[in-house]
Amino acid sequence: MPAIIGPVQIVNVSGGIVQFGDTVYISPKSASKTNAGSGGFNTGGIIFTANGLSGTNVLDANLLDQPIGGNN
Repeated sequence: MPAIIGPVQIVNVSGGIVQFGDTVYISPKSASKTNAGSGGFNTGGIIFTANGLSGTNVLDANLLDQPIGGNN
């Protein structure tokens, strides 16, 4: 259903999506990958992790994980 939109001023958009009216498909414009060892993303007031020896071995054989080149 069409929407009637009045005057709009967008000062800053950082990493978000602005949508006006009808939209069939919204696709991401960025992609990232994060690797961390055991106990790497723990958050809190008091954290105790007894991991011993920890290592993160990453072998990423994919050339493209999420292609976003055609979404412009």
